[in-house]
Order: sequence, then structure tokens, then C-alpha cells
Amino acid sequence: MRAAVFKGVGRPLKIETLPDPTPSEGEIVIKVGRCGICGTDIAMSDGSGPVFELDSIIGHEFAGTIVALGSGVERLKIGDRVTSMPFTGCGRCVTCLSGRPNFCAGFRGMAGGFAQYIVSTERTAIKLPATLTLSDGALIEPLAVGLHGATLARIQPGSRVLVLGAGPIGLAAVFWARRLGAGPIVVTATSRQREALSLRHGASAFVLPENPADLRQAAIEQLGGMPDLVIEAVGKPGLIAQAIDCVRPAGTVVVLGFCSRTDSFLPAVAVWKEVSMQFAMTYSLAEFEHVALVLDGGDVDPRAMITDTVGLDALPGVFESLRHRTHQCKVLVDPWIESV
Repeated sequence: MRAAVFKGVGRPLKIETLPDPTPSEGEIVIKVGRCGICGTDIAMSDGSGPVFELDSIIGHEFAGTIVALGSGVERLKIGDRVTSMPFTGCGRCVTCLSGRPNFCAGFRGMAGGFAQYIVSTERTAIKLPATLTLSDGALIEPLAVGLHGATLARIQPGSRVLVLGAGPIGLAAVFWARRLGAGPIVVTATSRQREALSLRHGASAFVLPENPADLRQAAIEQLGGMPDLVIEAVGKPGLIAQAIDCVRPAGTVVVLGFCSRTDSFLPAVAVWKEVSMQFAMTYSLAEFEHVALVLDGGDVDPRAMITDTVGLDALPGVFESLRHRTHQCKVLVDPWIESV
């Protein structure tokens, strides 16, 4: 198979021909139809924090068609269109049985979607409803991240919400906050490029103050009061402190952004306001499945996130370009096309 291989910090992904994978017990081989490029992929390949293992295949937002089954696979069959959580566990412990294999002592990442084939497990995979495309399937993973964050926030009917960031995770958080009963939702970002997308996903307003220090007042004016909840969905230093500054006393800050660099904030400010801090880690299998059900029900606005689809040959250059501000939102990879 052809795959995009991580060759180290400062080097572009390299397209290589590798052996096709074979499934072990309980595993499935998926012919990848689409795989999204995630901000975490960018962050974990730039050297600013934890870095992918050398010569690994990355890409964890994938969907495709089953082409091979390992022994013991019973629920799925060859030809099924599926997506999967990109990690697994032992399958027997309490965390695995509760649908949270990411906390299993035997945790194992199953990324590798920037390739023509990928191995996953039956217990972490779900069949795609007939109404959904493989592109929809590749959106389920980032949408599940947003759902988990919105769920952890314990949104109440009418809650005033401020979302920092209008990338795919921020947009996903807006999408679910609206559907979980939030009141006014304000989004802010570093440019107005995704203002229309924010509104389409459920935001009430988009603010971009000239001075970041003015964000709290700008949010108050649009929300009709201080936000009950601030969702940090960027993952850059300084944004947790900004979220704490903006949230109301006894409010909640949910951290969805993946920041791989050292950050700091003044704990006294959070103490004075008695802020509840909640960090979010991926999602549960139940949340992952729920995303597919909602999309199947016709609530498909997140399709608007997809701004481009590229082949493997174009991927290294596109991947490097995403380290800088571009017009893109969610770029998908189709490993079987020659070019865009």
C-alpha cells in the first residue's frame, strides 16, 4: 500500500510503499476512503511538544470500507462502510467495557489513516448509516471531541457560552452547545475567516476585538452578561488565562484545545472567581456513535467544514502549508486519487 510516513521534525511527510496490513484476532482492515488532517497532527509533528514516533503513519479521523476480517469478528463483515475510534484497549477492563478505552492500562493508538489501508478493532468501529458518505464518516471523530467537551460542560438551558476558536473543534463545540440547549453562543478567533461557518453551526454572534484584552466586554455585550461557560478550542499558550478572565464567577472553563507547549495562568484569578476547570480527553464510544445518529438524522451542517480533499501525492505539501494560516478549515485525504 501507499502511505504518508512521518520522517521527523522539520521534514515533510514522505510517500512510501509499504506491505498491506493483515488483521489479528478481533481486528479489521479498512480500505481508507477519507481521513481528516487534524490540528493535533500538526502540533505533534512540529517539535514544540510530544512528537510522533519516527516512521509512523499518522491520521486518526478516518472512514472506509472493510476488506479483511481477523478471527473472532462477528458483528461486522467485508464490504461494511465504517469509521472507528483511533485507539483501543484490552477490551475487558472497566474502562473498556464502559466505552473509554483511552483510559485502559493497555491503551494502544490505532492511527494510520494517511494510508490506503488501516487496521482497527471491531469493538471500536461503527457501521456508517447508508445516508452518510465516507467524508461524513471522517468528520465523526472531531465532532465526537466537540460533543464530549459540551457534555462535560453540563450545559443548562439558556447557558451563555463563549467559544475561543473557530477551527473544526470550536465549530463542533458550537454545534453541540446549540443542540444541548445553550442560550446565546459567541465565537471569537484571530480573524473573521470562519465567521459565517460559526453562525451556520449555531453561534449567535462572532466577535473580534482589536485588543484581546477587550474580549470579555465584547462577549458581555453580545451575550447579555458574562459567559457561564467558556470553551477553549485552540490549544495555544495564554488562552486558558483568557478563558478564566472572561468567565463569570462560579462559571466553568472547558479545555478542548490540545496545547503541547508550556502554558501558565494566575491561579489566584480562578480562585477569586471560584472557576470550575474541566479538561477534556477524546470521547466515549457512546458519544462517537451518537454523532453518526445525529448526522443520519439529517443534521449535517458540519459538512460545511470540509474545504478541500487531496490525494497522497499532494498531502506532504498541503500538510506543511497548514502550519500557517490558510483559507482551509478541514482538509480530507483520499488515498486513492492521484491529485486534487
